Amino acid sequence: MTDNGNHIRWFRDSLPYINAHRNKTFVLYLGGDALESLNLPNIIADIALLNSLGVRLVLVHGAAQQIDRQLESRSKSWDIRDGKRITTPELLQDIIETIGGVKANIEARLSMGLVNSPMHGSSIVVNSGNFVKAKPIGIVNGKDFHNTGSTRRINTDAICQQLDNGAIVLISPLGYSPSGEIFNLDSISLAADVATALKAEKLIYFSSEPGFRDQNGNVVSELQTINSAAMSMNSSEEYLFSLTSQACHNGVNRCHIVSYATDGALLEELFTRDGSGTQITRVSYEQIRKATPEDVPGIIQLIVPLEEQGILVKRSRELIESEVDQFTIIERDGLIICCGALNPFEAKGELVCLATHRDYRNGNRAEQLLSSIESRARTLNLSGLFVLTTHSAHWFIEHGFIEGDISELPDSRKSLYNYQRNSKYFEKLL
Repeated sequence: MTDNGNHIRWFRDSLPYINAHRNKTFVLYLGGDALESLNLPNIIADIALLNSLGVRLVLVHGAAQQIDRQLESRSKSWDIRDGKRITTPELLQDIIETIGGVKANIEARLSMGLVNSPMHGSSIVVNSGNFVKAKPIGIVNGKDFHNTGSTRRINTDAICQQLDNGAIVLISPLGYSPSGEIFNLDSISLAADVATALKAEKLIYFSSEPGFRDQNGNVVSELQTINSAAMSMNSSEEYLFSLTSQACHNGVNRCHIVSYATDGALLEELFTRDGSGTQITRVSYEQIRKATPEDVPGIIQLIVPLEEQGILVKRSRELIESEVDQFTIIERDGLIICCGALNPFEAKGELVCLATHRDYRNGNRAEQLLSSIESRARTLNLSGLFVLTTHSAHWFIEHGFIEGDISELPDSRKSLYNYQRNSKYFEKLL
């Protein structure tokens, strides 16, 4: 018999995300390179899956690579000035034909429904149209860009009408003026314009890279718009970061960079807490905050394994509920991954229930939480923090605690000391 245990656990764990994503609007960007990837059939199947889960999808596509090939076959080429391609009237018809062919190919792939394939029974409706009003870039530094344009307006009402009917909206990098002119648009910025106009929940770019990398070459799972100094970006990545940051500041909740070459990258990014690529947000989705009564089940789930191992003293649900306002937690996308409580005793505070989720113990969360609790203790004018521990003495010593004697416990805490547990006393002055 096939062992489906991991699959079942993953499917159950994805339920909060399925509920969160339903009826939300996602704008996906597939560039010309992504459309030629060997992984494209899997991406199309994943898009179909999102559609079946009730996600409202707008797909913006590029075609730069395909246009380059078409022009080369006809001994033509694009001139580039200041990073923008100049679309002359002589090239425009070739560009329109190529984009039309790319669009038709995407529509054909989304219309597949072969038996024994992931697309079987999907019955996707794909709608495209003149959703984008454009204007010419004009003459820049003395150079006429002719039919190269930029977004003037997105017809959000028409797009939302299609989304309300369950269709996937497909937008090509062409825009139209009130006078009937056709303009070639930068598809990457067009995707950001569409997401911003729709106030989309997510803007997702498929990239050759799995995400933005730090200076050590490691993919960064989350990047806030206010700081990219620690990143190693080339000019195209800087442009993409600029677009996604601006989109976040203009109403898009989150932006994502995922690999088009990795099978399942989109699903992993959307349905797991750590994702597969880079998420760009205005505010971190991992927050340190005071606990609320709604957090009690998550705190219990976090500390019970440590209580069973004898590392933490067992606490009843009633006790945690009565003291929940003394807890500080780190929440990561709806999951409590670290907690700790500050119990004041006279002029000192006791640090209790410091626990970190087993999957996040190498990310310095306990240190971050300790720092937050220390700040909270200072606002209460406490002179120091103390802990009673049987297993974590070295960790506390490494973080500035000094071993003392039980006699140094505040009088109101001495009467509660468990001599059978024989915990060691450590204190840190604030």
